[in-house]
Amino acid sequence: MENDTDLDCCFTRDKNWFRYRAAAVIIENNCVLLAGNEKADYYYSVGGGVHLGETAEEAVIREVFEETGVNYEIDRLIFIHENFFTNDGIFDGLQCHETAFYFLMKPRGTQKLNSNSYCLEGKEFMHWIPIDNLKNMKVFPAFFEEKLTKIPDNIEHIVTKEN
Repeated sequence: MENDTDLDCCFTRDKNWFRYRAAAVIIENNCVLLAGNEKADYYYSVGGGVHLGETAEEAVIREVFEETGVNYEIDRLIFIHENFFTNDGIFDGLQCHETAFYFLMKPRGTQKLNSNSYCLEGKEFMHWIPIDNLKNMKVFPAFFEEKLTKIPDNIEHIVTKEN
């Protein structure tokens, strides 16, 4: 059973869903590490919900370890993303609002992982995807295609509103 400190900063009220998320940008040899799972037809950033009482930095280190089996260190915060979307699947019929902090992680010089991760949609798989190939793939967040080719020197605030 989860204790109170393991509760994600996430709630659903009526037809609205909100989550506070911490995510990692992990780059090795011009490839970015993205996750996929048994059911999704897209790739997504490594990361997850921030727990109550946890900082975004603590959350991203925990989530990266849970998903990759590797201890990565944070380089710096690079993106704050406010994402408004609707979806099918596990968010069917909900108006979703996610606020995510994206941290650039320090490279380790290897793509070797020890992943055995599961999410709500089943077994997760880690994929090293060449940054130049992102434009040909279904990836979330979508701004990775453009922004990872030249990572900003400052923290960038990005707002995405799905029509």
